[in-house]
Amino acid sequence: MPNNEESHKPSCARRMRVEGAEAGWSQAQIAVAIYECCHVSRLRAHRLARGLTLAEAGQGLRQLGHGQSTRRSRASDDQLRLWERGERTPRSQTVDLLCQFYDSTPYDLGLGAAGGPVAEAPVPRRPSKLYEVESTDVLLVDRVDSVRRSVDRSLAAGSVSSGQMDLLEERLLLVRQEYVYTPPVPMLRQMLLDLEEIENLAQERQPPSVLVRLAEMTAVLATLIADALMKMGDLRRSRAWYNTARNASDESGNVGLRARVRVQAAMLPYYYGPLDAAVSLAREARIMLRGRRPSPTLAFAAVAEARALAQQGNRDGAEERIRDAQGAFDQLPAGSDGDAFAFPERRFLLYLSGAYTAMGRSSRARAVQEAALALYPTRTGIDPALLHLEAAICLVHDRSVTEACQLAAATYLRVPEDHRTPIIGARARRVIEELPGTNSRTAAARELHELLELPRGVK
Repeated sequence: MPNNEESHKPSCARRMRVEGAEAGWSQAQIAVAIYECCHVSRLRAHRLARGLTLAEAGQGLRQLGHGQSTRRSRASDDQLRLWERGERTPRSQTVDLLCQFYDSTPYDLGLGAAGGPVAEAPVPRRPSKLYEVESTDVLLVDRVDSVRRSVDRSLAAGSVSSGQMDLLEERLLLVRQEYVYTPPVPMLRQMLLDLEEIENLAQERQPPSVLVRLAEMTAVLATLIADALMKMGDLRRSRAWYNTARNASDESGNVGLRARVRVQAAMLPYYYGPLDAAVSLAREARIMLRGRRPSPTLAFAAVAEARALAQQGNRDGAEERIRDAQGAFDQLPAGSDGDAFAFPERRFLLYLSGAYTAMGRSSRARAVQEAALALYPTRTGIDPALLHLEAAICLVHDRSVTEACQLAAATYLRVPEDHRTPIIGARARRVIEELPGTNSRTAAARELHELLELPRGVK
């Protein structure tokens, strides 16, 4: 539970509401942004995202409860404050009422399964300090923001560009290949430099065909920058860069690229919430490609939607999307597997693993995980670690709690330090969150928790 003394002032939430509205975010997305930035509970973040005072929210809950039951809601201002602080647990009927009032799921509100006990998700760690200081003593995070704002201004102005398109595209392909195995911090620096060069060219007038190619390159680089920031735990900037990538892909007019950017963007809400946004983005990408010939992006969108639906508990929907994804993937010819924008078999299996793991189909998930791991080269990124952590979750489902925690700890320690970014810690913590009953207090679980809490460089 966040420390109230560390919470930001209400003006911070007001600013994020304005920025979110201008960016076209839903109230659920604004709530996640406030939760990440202001260090408040998820429940309070949803109230602040709607600009409600405790009194206004309490009155709304009482009115809603009075209209649905003979027993009136006891959601007083003080009671709501205690729920938001985690000092009291709302009853199951009240959890349902809160979900209706905020149009959210219990998970979105930090209240666990519907009708169950409060299970507040841990506050995401602050962004990794790996990328805070460069040799010039200029903060890399400042450059992350300034380059994105500059790109957004160029896109909004409809600027056109000129120069060396073939050379730029060759460099971009190299970036996409290096991204597969290079840690996010050095890649982030390189991608910002490349994008600055593209944007400088975009200040000069060029034919429409050149403008389209530059918009496509901007969309690809912005997507990879957003992905790198997500790995590093900087969720607010990652979300902003995904929005920039979508803007650039829309400018290009390339339907396949527009769909690909959206399904890539679905990874952020899949790992950090809200899950509804992950389903929506993947579904939007799939619908964009409806009626077209099977493509890697179509298979990617369908299996990403399946994984998110399975995590929501929608087993039937997940099964249907798995069939769609398998049907599309089976029709694809062999393609590149060393490119961050490719969708080789091992990545397809990674997403299938996530779906089967969430559905509790442990034996099927393990078979998929083993098949995927056999396809990864020695030089690669964090995907094999994610597969091993999903195998640990399968062990939890099979009630092998000690073995699950030991596998998660060993996996975490095996990841090279420059790849051991906050997303790995978040997935390892998910193993603890999946533990039933009092198992989170076992020796193996405590050891895993203590390992994840150690400062960088100590592990």
